[in-house]
Amino acid sequence: MKKDKPNSAENQDSPEIFNKTVLKKIQQARMAQPSTEELISGILAGEINALSRAITLIESSNPNHFLKANEIINACLPHANQSIRIGITGVPGVGKSTFIEALGKHLSNQGKKIAVLTIDPSSSISHGSILGDKTRMEELVKAPHVYVRPSASGETLGGVARKTRETITLCEAAGFDTIIIETVGVGQSETAVHSMVDFFLLLQITGAGDELQGIKRGIMEMADAIVINKSDGDNIQKTALAKTELGRALHLFPSKKSAWIPIATTCSAKTNEGIIEIEQMISKYIEQTKNNGSFDSKRAEQNEFWLLETINDQLKHHFYSNTEIQDILEKTKKAVQNNEYSPFAAAQLLLETYFKSKT
Repeated sequence: MKKDKPNSAENQDSPEIFNKTVLKKIQQARMAQPSTEELISGILAGEINALSRAITLIESSNPNHFLKANEIINACLPHANQSIRIGITGVPGVGKSTFIEALGKHLSNQGKKIAVLTIDPSSSISHGSILGDKTRMEELVKAPHVYVRPSASGETLGGVARKTRETITLCEAAGFDTIIIETVGVGQSETAVHSMVDFFLLLQITGAGDELQGIKRGIMEMADAIVINKSDGDNIQKTALAKTELGRALHLFPSKKSAWIPIATTCSAKTNEGIIEIEQMISKYIEQTKNNGSFDSKRAEQNEFWLLETINDQLKHHFYSNTEIQDILEKTKKAVQNNEYSPFAAAQLLLETYFKSKT
C-alpha cells in the first residue's frame, strides 16, 4: 500500500519562505554599494560587475555620486590610454549594430579584448531609452572577452552619452584593448564622438543620397574611412559605384594632420565580406599615425577639448542649480515670451544675478 506524500502546511510553505529569503538576500546584495576601493580593485582585476557598477556611478546625475566617480576615474587614469578607440557612425538603418557585431567577432577571434559602448537615443518627451543594442548583437555579447554597454544619449549633442569619455577610461583600466563607440546616427554634433576616438568610420548605404548631401561637409571631413555596407546580392554593383563616387569626393577635402588619406570601401556585415580588410585598414592607420607622432598629438588635443567641454558642462550645471536662478527663471522666461524683455537682456539679467550670488 502506497504511503501518501506529506502535504502539511509547513511543507507547502517552505519553498515560498525559502524563495522570499533568497530574493531578499539578492535584493540586499544589489542595493549594497561597494566602497570606492572595492570598485577600483575590481576594475583593475577586470571584473565586469565592478566595471558596470562604476559606469553607473559615472552616468548618475546624483550629486552624492560625483566625488566617488571622480575618485574612481583618477585611480584608473594611470592604467588607461593603452587601447585603440574606434568610432562608428552612420544614418539610421545603415546596419551599425550588425557591422559592429561582425567586426567585434573578428577582433575577438584574434584574441582582442573588446568593449562596445553603444548609445541609444533618448526620447525628447519621456526621456526614456530602449537600450536594445544587446539584443541586436546576440552573438557578440556571447563572445569571449567582449563587454557591451548600452547607454542613453540623454540631452548630449551628437548622440554621445554624457559620460562616455570617462567610461572609456574605466574600460581601458579594466584591460580592454579595443573600444568601439556606436553613435545614435549622423548629425552636426558628431564632433563629440570624433573627439574621443582614434579612428572615425562613417558607415553608408546606397540610395541615401539626400542624407549624404546633408552630412558631406561635416562628417566626411572627419571620417578616416567611409564604408558602404550591405554590399551583397543585387546590391553589389550599386555599392561599387557608390565607392567610386565617394572616393572621388574624399579627395576634394583638405589633407589631414595625420597625413592619412581617407579610404572608401565596401563590405557586407551580413556575410562578413570585407570585414578582414577593414580591420587591416584600421591597423595600418594606427601604425602610420603612431610612427609619425600624430596619434599622440591627436589624443593630447582631445584631452584639451574635453577639459573645456567639462568646464562648460559644470558651469551650466551650477548655473541652473543655483537657488536664486531657480526662483526667477520661470518669471524671466514668461517675460521674454510676452516681449517684456529681449532674450539677450533677460540672459544678462540672469547672469548678473548668478554672479552676484557667488560674491
